[in-house]
Amino acid sequence: MRLDPTSLRLFVAVMEEQAIARAAAREHIATSAASRRLAELENQLKVRLFERSNRGIAPTPAAYTLLDLARSVLGEMDGIARQMREYGSGMRGHVRMVANISAITQFLPAQLKGFLAQHPEVQVHLQEKISTDIALAVAQNTADFGILNAGRYGGELTYMPYRQDELILIAPQGHPLTAQTRVCMREALAYDFVGAHTGSAINGVLTRSAAQLDLPLKLRIQVTSYDALCLMVAAGLGVGVLPRQSAALYQGSLPIQALRLDEPWAQRELVLCLRHYASLPPVARALVDHLVTPAAGAPEGPGLIP
Repeated sequence: MRLDPTSLRLFVAVMEEQAIARAAAREHIATSAASRRLAELENQLKVRLFERSNRGIAPTPAAYTLLDLARSVLGEMDGIARQMREYGSGMRGHVRMVANISAITQFLPAQLKGFLAQHPEVQVHLQEKISTDIALAVAQNTADFGILNAGRYGGELTYMPYRQDELILIAPQGHPLTAQTRVCMREALAYDFVGAHTGSAINGVLTRSAAQLDLPLKLRIQVTSYDALCLMVAAGLGVGVLPRQSAALYQGSLPIQALRLDEPWAQRELVLCLRHYASLPPVARALVDHLVTPAAGAPEGPGLIP
């Protein structure tokens, strides 16, 4: 049995208007066509829906049962159409996103909160990865887009400016380096370091800087998160390097002090990478536009890329 939604809508209109002519006018079809559709519906269902007489039509008990069923079915069909339209307009859907810890701890919480407040039916699946793995995930289409440190990653990827951040050095309060507000790596390398996890961009710049200065990098311990790094530094296990705005989250609660790094690599650019903007699902394009657009109330300090 294939029930025609148009016939069901007409049937509901007849039940509500209590007259075929008025229902036909409401549904914009001829009265004769409406009568024919009702007869075909009764034939399909093999049940009489209306008693017909010179005084008009009278619904049968079966008609009242069908009215509830028809309203339910038509409501579900309208819901399907509405949700599919929302997918097409980017208002509903699922976005696969990867980002490095710098973007996640400094910028994304407030930005995602704003986007999801505007689009509550959108689901964002966010994973933290190091920059090389982010580029690979986007290139292999296991993520719609990613946010990573600017650099050379190969592959056919498109890059868009996202944000700038600044790497700073943190030391436990009372550490010899805290007698000044700015340090260079030559001074810092005299002390033990708390490093990030293997493969992190920060470990990479520390290793390269030490090699260029022909000095050893004394990694006393390595951790996998900024909060762990700050806790280890506060415990006196060494000094550490992390983004300034990430460090600011812990300065008020831990006995640590932030020092500016007099190194050219301390100023970094974060970029958004994707395969092709035009091929993104509409909801992913909407999120990309939201993330790369300079917003009022952006965090102070390392600001937006001009």
